[in-house]
Parts: sequence; structure tokens; C-alpha cells
Amino acid sequence: MSLYNFYPQLSLIRDALKGSHARVFLVGGALRDYYLNRRGTDLDFAVNQGAIALSRKFARRIKGAFVLLDRDHGSARVVKKLDGVIWTFDLTDWRGASIQKDLGLRDFTVNTLALDILAQDTSASSILEVKGSRRDLKAGVVRMVNSQVFNDDPLRLLRAFTLKATLGFKIDILTERQIKKEAHLISKAAAERIREEFFKILASPRAYETLSSMDKLGLLGHVIPQITVMYGVKQGGYHHLDVWRHSLEVVKQIENIIDDMGKNNRLKEYLEEEIGGAHTRLALLKMAAILHDIGKPETRRQEGKRMTFHSHEHAGERITRQVCKQLKVTVKERFFLEDAVRMHLRPGYLSNFKRPSEKAIFRYLRDTKDEAVGLAILALADQAATRGSLTTEVKHKHHAKVCRMLIDRYFELKDQKPRARLLTGDDLIKVLKLKPSVLFGKILSQIEEAAALGKIKTKQEALALAKSIKK
Repeated sequence: MSLYNFYPQLSLIRDALKGSHARVFLVGGALRDYYLNRRGTDLDFAVNQGAIALSRKFARRIKGAFVLLDRDHGSARVVKKLDGVIWTFDLTDWRGASIQKDLGLRDFTVNTLALDILAQDTSASSILEVKGSRRDLKAGVVRMVNSQVFNDDPLRLLRAFTLKATLGFKIDILTERQIKKEAHLISKAAAERIREEFFKILASPRAYETLSSMDKLGLLGHVIPQITVMYGVKQGGYHHLDVWRHSLEVVKQIENIIDDMGKNNRLKEYLEEEIGGAHTRLALLKMAAILHDIGKPETRRQEGKRMTFHSHEHAGERITRQVCKQLKVTVKERFFLEDAVRMHLRPGYLSNFKRPSEKAIFRYLRDTKDEAVGLAILALADQAATRGSLTTEVKHKHHAKVCRMLIDRYFELKDQKPRARLLTGDDLIKVLKLKPSVLFGKILSQIEEAAALGKIKTKQEALALAKSIKK
């Protein structure tokens, strides 16, 4: 199949370059994905010279957005929404005297592919390869082009695992050894670049497997230095793993839960919703799993024969804020992660009761809002990763039953028509002669709760309750 049939978007840049003397090659990931029959939305091009000027011309031609990426290295991006999908076209000057030299300076062998987009023949047979690209693509291996690749760009340390996570490839042993040796270099990469690669891993269905490999080679502790406080911290009799290994196990259990619920399209849509910065709720939930117990080392206390971690969720919230600032996630994502860490015990509190009261369920759904389901999944995974001698199958089953009930209740409420408020702030001002204050929120919150529980049904009953609260 012609590359122009596989990527019709290529015709846009080909037409824009007519009359130009530049030599432009489609390179890297797009061609790798072509061999794997995967369609991405990012197209990278290597240009013999003048990539920035060509990008400006291309952006004007297609009325796309121009973004200067690196003036010193001649790199720019054009972004265009096509048929509802955002496409990025990155153009960069060759880093060598020829396209072959340029390919030889790339990161991994599977990315050392190129196609002249102005050539007559754009079939697979015309794709240029160096460093055994097709061989490693067929074998499913991530192999460094040379031992200098991580020194040249430390982000490649993380990108090796992105390929492992998204493609299901193995990292070859020599590349693993080099990563272990140079893992500390990742701190030299820009936080924004680290964040984006890391979230690609979290968004994949192989996050646990990939994070475990990163941890084994010593890279994960350099990506998020704060997690190292959890290493080797033992827990009480309810746990069979130390704090860090338990946290990794929770990521695994989230992936198992999602697999089990795979046919639930409603849940799938919920988890794939973007929370902020183009990162999904599911990816953020796995990040929350990594961080949910990060406050335990700080709060660990021996009380008699028991090991306690009182208020570890609040200590964890503070440390999570540090991690978020370090990785420069969006404010909305930071709030998500802080809330998830602080409230990850809430579903468990409800499972302490044989049958949680309607009031307790209402308050959980009210306080957690749209993250009620995510927190319930996190709690399910947390419990599944807790298999110490003091845990029992009966407790596990009851906890799971409560969490799944919370998930079902959330979606049931979503399907209901919003209930009209019995009382508003204006009513409190006009009828009760109150001035806006903290009492406002207290009264309206209690009225909302009473209405949800069926204790009051009319405005008169709501006013009577408001008056009693005021007194």
C-alpha cells in the first residue's frame, strides 16, 4: 500500500512543497507504525535545510498553527485539525550530511526509517532503512542505535519504555544495561517532556509491566524521586508487600479490574475522558495508585504490636502536590491527584459497615463528585493488592461489593433528571433575612441531603428545616 493511501495527510505537505528545492523525508514513528499497521496522528519529517522556513510556508498554506520548537537545531511544528482529529507535522533539519547520517543519529533501530515524500514510488519497497529497522520491528525489540543515544538526549531513557508500553516490545539486554548505567541522566530532560512520555506509559494497558521494568533498572526513582521513601517500608499484618511494592501492585490490579469490566462501555467512556492536559482519567488513576500511600513512611508508628499510619492520606496529599509541581501537570490534574490520594480510604470506610447507610452513600457521592467511580476503582485495586495474614476472603468480597455498589449508584444518579432545589440562597436572604456567610453553605448542604434522602419534599419543609438550623 502506498504511504499516501495509509497517510492521506501527506499530500498536504507534498503539495505545499511543490517548486521547493528542499529534500524532505518522512521519518521515524509514522513509518514504524505503518509496518505495524497502526495509525498515529504525529508525522515527523527530516529536511536537508530550512525546516523552520518550510514549516512557516506549510502552516500558511494549510491555515495551521505554527510552533517554533528549537531554533538552534532547526525544528518547528505545524498543528492542524483535520476531520475532527488534531494532526502534528514536525519538521527538523538533518543532523548529518545526508539522510543516512541523520538516521544513524536517531534513538532506536525501529525508528531509523525514511521515505522521500516527493518520490514517485511511495510504496513500502521504497522506504530507506538503516541499523536493521525491519529486523527489530519483526522481532519486537527496542534496541539503541549506539551507546551515545542517551547522552545525546536523556529523554530517550524514558522513550524506550514508552515503546515497550505502547507496542508491547522488549528492550534488548545491552540497551537495558546502558539505561541502568545512565538512568540518572533523565533529570537533565525538561519536566514537560518527561511528563508527556510518562503519561503515555500510564495510558497504556501495560503500565504495571513497564513501570516494574523501569523500577528494576533504577529509572523510575529518578523520574519521581519522591517514591524512593517507600522502598522497603514494611506494613502491618493486613499487607503482604512493603509500601512501594504494594503501590506498584495496585497499578496491576487497576489494569486487571479494567480488563474484567471490559464490556462496560459506560465505564470505558468515563475512564477515557480527558481530565486536563490531554491525559485521561485512567492514566491519572494509575498515577494516583503509585502515590496513594506515599505518606505512609512519614506517618509510620509502632503502637504496641500494631503498625499504624494515621493521617498518611494527608501527608500523601502534600507530597503529591510536590510531585505534580515537579512534573508540571495542569492545575486540574493536580487537584485530581491530590483529591484521589486524600480520599482513597473513603470507600473502605463505607465497607466497615455491613450495609452503609443512605446518608453515608449520599455524602460519599456528594464529596467525591465526578471522581466517585475512579476512587471506588482505586479502592477495589488497593484491597485486591492487600493479602496479608489478617485479611479474609469475606472482607475482600464485602469491600468489593460496596465499591461496585458505589459505581452503580453513581451511574444511576447520572441517568436521573436533576432534582430542582427546594431552597436557594435568595430564599435564605428574603425569608430568613440571612446575610451570605458560612452558615449559607451549611443550611443549603443539609437541605440538599435531607431532600436526597426523602426526609423533606416541599419548599415549606425545607424552610422549616432551615429555620431550625439557623436557631
